Amino acid sequence: MSRPLIAHIDLDALRHNYRLAAGLAPDSLSVAVLKADAYGHGAVSCAKALAGLAPMFAVAAIEEAMALREAGIREPIVLLEGIFSADELALVESLELGMAIHSDWQLEAVLAWRPARPVMTWLKVDSGMHRLGFSPDRAAAVWKALKAAPEVVGDLHLMSHFATADSRDDRYFAQQREIIMALAEQLDAPLCVANSPSILAHVEAHGAINRPGVMLYGSDPLEQANDASQQLSPVMTLRSEIIAVRELGAGEPVGYGGRFVTSAPTRIGVVACGYGDGYDRHAVDGTPVLVDGQRCRLAGKVSMDMMTVDLTDMPQADIGSEVVLWGRSQAGTVLSVDEVATYCDTISYTLLTGVLPRVPRRYNGGHID
Repeated sequence: MSRPLIAHIDLDALRHNYRLAAGLAPDSLSVAVLKADAYGHGAVSCAKALAGLAPMFAVAAIEEAMALREAGIREPIVLLEGIFSADELALVESLELGMAIHSDWQLEAVLAWRPARPVMTWLKVDSGMHRLGFSPDRAAAVWKALKAAPEVVGDLHLMSHFATADSRDDRYFAQQREIIMALAEQLDAPLCVANSPSILAHVEAHGAINRPGVMLYGSDPLEQANDASQQLSPVMTLRSEIIAVRELGAGEPVGYGGRFVTSAPTRIGVVACGYGDGYDRHAVDGTPVLVDGQRCRLAGKVSMDMMTVDLTDMPQADIGSEVVLWGRSQAGTVLSVDEVATYCDTISYTLLTGVLPRVPRRYNGGHID
């Protein structure tokens, strides 16, 4: 009998979420973002599940693209951060990749390059995120330089990233959008700007290409859910079991530092999951957990391999009871990873990508990668 903790990956839910993203933007090409090992879900397995449905994939770096190609993924793949050194251009060509260009040194390397065939290129513009990208006042000159090299650059799009598309306050989003739209109109350029929150809440930002990311995995990136985001289905269920039960009297501390102290006779369940598996140690007392499909609460600090929950109101729960840290229970109850993230003072992206390799992934009942 192996340790009961697994990350169950529902590939049907993944496909549902992709279809939702594509359906919200029927005039856009929806590129499935698989960076960071598909947000912790397994990039190869997710790519295989979306093959024939998503026309293109996006990753952060060339190592991620290589892993997909080695697994037999043949769909177009674009590097969202482009190359990190000029010698990667040989791999871009041999692996038949597309790439973003966000810096002068990348531009110089690309324009000096002579690939066998033109390469799909996304020119990244800094419309206000202030991470990567050419300033708007330089972007026109860079665009023209790339357009003047048709032997190098094939399909060319303007790309940018919104800093506050998830926010209820859309003033800065509107400012960024105005900048990139004006530039696109000036250059007669197709756009690739809509990320998950933009797809869900800002139809005006949908471009020739959209980039659904975290929404594919069932996480709602919006500060305030809307009708579209409520249709998302969780892809990862982090599932374990109760491995021990303790009956404690009033006034007893539980776990490291004794942060949680029983206020009355209390039933404590020990769960096989901890920060050594990627569950966030910052989770506070009261963080929700599902036991046999019913909500209960974390009681005490998360340990490396275990955590403790309050089973006082669940007399039927015992050793072997199902525990869902986030996702869908066997009873059908859902605990959103987004809700758990709020109790950890973080975001769902951190929790999903933080599930460590020692946690087995199970894909619709079996490995497919």
